[in-house]
Amino acid sequence: MTFRPHKRFWRIALLVLIVALPLYYYTRSGSSAAKYITTQVSRGPIVRSVIATGTVNPVVTVQVGSYVSGPITAIYADFNAPVKAGQLIAKIDPRPFQVKVDESAAALANARALLGKDQADMAYKRITYERNQRLFEAEAVSSDVVDNARSVYLQARAQVAVDRANIQQQQANLHDAQVSLNYSNIVSPVDGTIVSRNVDVGQTVASSFQTPTLFLIAKDLTKMQVDTNVSESDIGNIKSGQPAAFTVDAFPSREFQAEVGPVRQAPITVQNVVTYDVVVEVANPEMLLKPGMTANVTIVTAKRDDVVRIPLQALRFRPHEHRHGSGAQESAAAQPRPSNRAKVWLDEDGKLKPVTITSGLDDGNNVEVLSGDLKPGDTVVTDVMHTASAAAGGGSPLRGTHF
Repeated sequence: MTFRPHKRFWRIALLVLIVALPLYYYTRSGSSAAKYITTQVSRGPIVRSVIATGTVNPVVTVQVGSYVSGPITAIYADFNAPVKAGQLIAKIDPRPFQVKVDESAAALANARALLGKDQADMAYKRITYERNQRLFEAEAVSSDVVDNARSVYLQARAQVAVDRANIQQQQANLHDAQVSLNYSNIVSPVDGTIVSRNVDVGQTVASSFQTPTLFLIAKDLTKMQVDTNVSESDIGNIKSGQPAAFTVDAFPSREFQAEVGPVRQAPITVQNVVTYDVVVEVANPEMLLKPGMTANVTIVTAKRDDVVRIPLQALRFRPHEHRHGSGAQESAAAQPRPSNRAKVWLDEDGKLKPVTITSGLDDGNNVEVLSGDLKPGDTVVTDVMHTASAAAGGGSPLRGTHF
């Protein structure tokens, strides 16, 4: 009698085969040589930079306000108008201030007339006192008459002094009224360009509590500056005189060359984030840059030209025993980046060779090699390609994959 296996037996055998085959390939690949991710040593520039955003502003901006209150009767300059220092650009109704000037002038004239009257009275009383003095010496009058004449004369002389002081006070009042009258003429304090006008004819200016801003004048638009906010982690590398460049949305394909100016010490704290204002100075001879533009600034803090360089990942790579026990060196462990002396690993036909180097400037991606047995074209290891992952992708990873 022929024996026929049950269908259940074949199902169990097929399931065992499905589980065993991947395990066989995984075990086999785990015992193979380690595969590494490598890159070549190159030569080129290393540029360390700080990126920030800022606003384009004139170097000197003057706010023109009003010292006196009153309605605007005339405006002589508008937006973008060039102005000279002392040029009349607006006028406040001068009539109330002219009235004060006239009143002060009349009070001054009255004080001067009173001085003349009191000076004449003093002269008469001095003559009377001198006459009585001579009569007293001739024993024609009593000493009381002489003393009374002397007192009257001294009072008249004091009144003349009071009149002179009153004249000085009236002169000061007249000068104050004239100053207020002059303030009704709004003039430009500097040579520049009007970038903002905040008043119109007929508008009343009230300066009782604070001086209102009527005009905003940029002193020289051919010289601009970008006020940027640099984080406290980057501010230590920023110094005056460093080269910088920036772009604005109005001219996205053009890069404006600039230079770092003052690094201001006052911190700016917004939601517990501390930044510092770094002023970037730029020439604007073509008048392309306008106040208020947003600038994306790159400040070059250090630069090396034509140096031997390797990726920063090569400094972090550290091989150790493969966990599957074949004795092969594999697995990259993330280590803190060395500051100067470091060890990197060359891949020579699947074998690792350590090389000690002295690292220099880095830009966040590559690091300068100051000394060590490395030359352009050498292959350095940056990471390990795990064999288990390679087996899952087909079981035959490429050795020495370059990126």
